[in-house]
Amino acid sequence: MVTPSENLGFCRDCLTPVAQTSNRCPACHSPRIKQHPELHQLTIAHIDCDAFYASVEKRDNPALRDKPVIVGGAQRGVVSTACYIARIHGVKSAMPMFQALKLCPHAVVVKPNMAKYAEAGRAVRELMLELTPLVQPVSIDEAFLDLTGTERLHGASPALSLARLIKRIETEVGVGASVGLSHNKFLAKLASDMEKPRGFSVIGKAETLNLLATKPVGAIWGVGKATQAHLAKRGITMISQLQTMAKNDLFRAFGQMGAKLYHLSRGEDTREVDTEGETKSISAETTFDDDLAAFDQLEQKLWNLCQRVSRRAKKAEQIGQTITLKLKTKDFQTRTRAMSLEDGTNLAHVLFDCGKQLLQKEVGHQQFRLIGIGLSHLQEGIALQNEGLDLRRVTQNKAEAAMDKIRERFGTAAVDRGISLRGKARRVED
Repeated sequence: MVTPSENLGFCRDCLTPVAQTSNRCPACHSPRIKQHPELHQLTIAHIDCDAFYASVEKRDNPALRDKPVIVGGAQRGVVSTACYIARIHGVKSAMPMFQALKLCPHAVVVKPNMAKYAEAGRAVRELMLELTPLVQPVSIDEAFLDLTGTERLHGASPALSLARLIKRIETEVGVGASVGLSHNKFLAKLASDMEKPRGFSVIGKAETLNLLATKPVGAIWGVGKATQAHLAKRGITMISQLQTMAKNDLFRAFGQMGAKLYHLSRGEDTREVDTEGETKSISAETTFDDDLAAFDQLEQKLWNLCQRVSRRAKKAEQIGQTITLKLKTKDFQTRTRAMSLEDGTNLAHVLFDCGKQLLQKEVGHQQFRLIGIGLSHLQEGIALQNEGLDLRRVTQNKAEAAMDKIRERFGTAAVDRGISLRGKARRVED
C-alpha cells in the first residue's frame, strides 16, 4: 500500500496518495495534485483565508457567489476586502470606494459585519489548534503553524494534515484558504501568496536560493515602497542582487535593515512560531496632573511617549505603518488622529515627527488631560536606518541608533534629546 511517508504526492480533493508521474488523481480524477521532493519533510506553514470578508458574505448569501463583491464603506469609504472576481477588474484592499466602483461599476458593495467575521475567524483558529498547539495568529484570518512532531499524533505528514485542515475549513466554516509550507516563517508566508486562491505552495530547502533570486526585493517581508525606492537608488531591484552582496556592505549601507536583507535574501529566518498571539498595536499614554493646553508642554510629553513606544517596538523587532495620536480633553472627550506611512517604522524621531504634525492641528484653546501615541498595522521587521530621503533624515537615524547603543549599555536615562529636558529646566527656573 502506498502512503505519503514514501514521499508520494497526494490529491488535494480526496487526499488519495498519488505517484510522482501522475497528473490526475487515480481515485477522483482531480487535477489538484500536490507533489514536491520535500513535501513530507517540511513543517512550518502559513495559512491565509482567501478574500476572507467577501468569502464570508458569499457563504451567507449564495446569490453573491458568482458576482464581484466589495466589502467596505459607502461612496466616500475605502475597500476592506474585494473578492477575486472584483480583483480581476483591478479592485484592491484600501482603495477608495469611488475608485473601486469606477473600475468595477457592477460590483455588489456590502457593509462590513465585523462580529460575523470574528466568529468565522475564531472557528478557523479552533480548527488550527486541533492540528497543533503551536499557532501564531497574524490577523483575524491568517496564522503561522509549526507542525514539528505531529506525524505520530495525526498519522500523516504535516503536508497531508494541512490538506485535511483546509478541507475542514472549507466544509465546516465555509471559506477557502491558501497554504504556504516551507522550512521557516518568511518562506512559508511567501509561499502562501504564490497560488491564491485555494493555493498550496511549497518552498523546499534545495530550491530556496534559486527561487528567491527570481523575485523582486519587494517580496521580502517588511520591504515596502519607500525601502524599495531606497534600494533602487543603488540599482538594487531584485533579490538576486542582494544575494551577491557582503553582509558588511549591506550593514554599512542600510544599518540593521541591511543585516535583515542579507539573511532573508538567502532564505535564512530563525524566528520561531510564537504562540503568544498577534500584537495589534504598541502604544503608550499619560494622564497629566494638571490640564495642559500649550503646544510645547504637550510636545514634551509626546516625545517621552514616542521613546517608550519605540523601545518596545525595537525590542519586539516590529515596525508599524500607522501612527495614531490620542488626546482626551478636560471634559473627557477623546480625539484620535492617525497618519499612515509608506514603509513601517519603529524609530522614535519618526513617531515624534508624525505625532507633532497631528498634534499641531488639535492645539488651540482646548485643554487636555491625556495624550497618547500608538503604532499599528504591525509586522516583523527593522526600520531602515542609514539611508533616507534627505540628509536630515539620515542624520536623525544615525543619532537615534547611537543613542540606542548608549542606553543599551548604561540604561534608558543615560542620554536623551533636549526636548525632554524642557520641563525640568522650567521647574529649576521657577
